[in-house]
Amino acid sequence: MNKKNERFWEKRKLDGLSDKNWEALCDGCGRCCMAKFEDEDTGEILYTHVACRLFDDASCRCTNYPHRTQQISDCLNIRNFNNSQYKWLPESCAYRLLHEGKALFDWHPLISGDAESVFQAGISVRGKSIPENRVPENEIVDHIIDPEEEA
Repeated sequence: MNKKNERFWEKRKLDGLSDKNWEALCDGCGRCCMAKFEDEDTGEILYTHVACRLFDDASCRCTNYPHRTQQISDCLNIRNFNNSQYKWLPESCAYRLLHEGKALFDWHPLISGDAESVFQAGISVRGKSIPENRVPENEIVDHIIDPEEEA
């Protein structure tokens, strides 16, 4: 990282980031690509390991990132989030952390300098996801997990 962009996330608000800096914030955990539900009574977001059909488990990345929102109607386009939508992101997510005025975790690749640190910290869903085509839609709720127990 050159000196000009060093710790850019501490100097600018999310809506002022360049596309390159925005994308660099993604830690590659893959959690945002898993099916989620909102508890109607509590508002709590419930996570699963059921992955979007565009998710690649080995890389924890979208296989068609530029066109994902055209192919997946409920894809989370974080760049367009309003304040209340950030709750749909994991508490460890850089976008959510910065939106809430918090610091990035030490395992984040921008801090550690190592993309593998996300996996080593137990944050990544690599090797844990289940392709959505292997789970009947009415059974996705059977795959709800506690993300805090996963880390």
